[in-house]
Amino acid sequence: MERIDGIPVWGTPPDPGAVSQIKTCAKTAAHVALMADHHKGYAVPIGGVVAYEDKISPSGVGFDIACGNKAVRTDVPASEVRAKIKTIMDDIWANLSFGMGRNNETRVDHELFDDPAWKMQPVKPLKQMAQNQLGTIGSGNHYVDLFADEQDRLWIGVHFGSRGLGHKTATYFLQQGGAKDGMDVDPLVIDVNSSLGSDYLTCMELAGRYAYAGRDWVCGEVARILGANILEEVHNHHNFGWLEEHGGRKLWVVRKGATPAFPGQKGFVGGSMGDKSVILEGVESEEAKDSLYSTVHGAGRVMSRTAARGKVNRKTGQVISPGVVSREMMQKWIKEQGVELRGAGTDESPHCYKRLPEVLEHHRDSIRILHTLTPIGVAMAGENEVDPYKD
Repeated sequence: MERIDGIPVWGTPPDPGAVSQIKTCAKTAAHVALMADHHKGYAVPIGGVVAYEDKISPSGVGFDIACGNKAVRTDVPASEVRAKIKTIMDDIWANLSFGMGRNNETRVDHELFDDPAWKMQPVKPLKQMAQNQLGTIGSGNHYVDLFADEQDRLWIGVHFGSRGLGHKTATYFLQQGGAKDGMDVDPLVIDVNSSLGSDYLTCMELAGRYAYAGRDWVCGEVARILGANILEEVHNHHNFGWLEEHGGRKLWVVRKGATPAFPGQKGFVGGSMGDKSVILEGVESEEAKDSLYSTVHGAGRVMSRTAARGKVNRKTGQVISPGVVSREMMQKWIKEQGVELRGAGTDESPHCYKRLPEVLEHHRDSIRILHTLTPIGVAMAGENEVDPYKD
């Protein structure tokens, strides 16, 4: 960790764009920090931890409110799954909904739809869409993975958030709050005691429950497909705001692409499709305090989506100019790692990401690795899907 203008920054070399953004955030925040997987986002960098007294930042939480990771350990040996991995991945691909704007073919009833918060104007018109989309995975870097741990036990891992509900809710509040357009702008910061701030917190919490419900359902559905029982669950948001106490102060801690990691708190952090992932837990240390007990949420990009896949016509999928990463390059990487892949675009190839063990090494004083997970099956949205959130 190094301090840049007093800001704790993990990762080498630090991304200049992300560092510039976190410096801007620091002007209106009580404390900021930048995790080792950081890169530029909208107003607030991915990997940014930004804390406020009596304020909240919709820019910091981002468009995909409550995006997060969940991993579950099952009672099925990974060896059994490897033996029929092609059929299993076909079943996962056929039974779950990947891609933008998709509805879940399975109707998922959940008690969260009885919450009176749905009567609020920002989310009232979104309820039916949210019911239709609950349990869908989306596109971009959102996934459903099967892993083997050191004891060859099978884990299911998922990464996605609140879908259209979160995106439209964030858009509403950013517009109402007068947020500036663009990447290098001041983040929108609103008082939690104002009517707009209070409404945002209620809607953010609702989107958080929605995202948890979706990830719960998908993990349960994959376990059903496998004929497995779930023995252990690890579940966190990484695009969210929490009211926490740090140094005797109550702060709204916004983690954008950062995982909460209090001492003893477990987290699931995914690598790219052809790399290992981990189950970790936070440990007490001075660096942990500097990060407000946070860690990375993934490996972090080193190549933009456009650079990787080239320029593509969004309507037709036609390649206007080729990218750096070819389909053949991606397939070669995952074949060498023994991963059975469904879907995925070249903009999600392992070539586009840092290596997770190297990223985690920067946080070695504040986390402990409990399990290393090796991917054996990966399912993501297809080549021509476009991720509108990018964070």
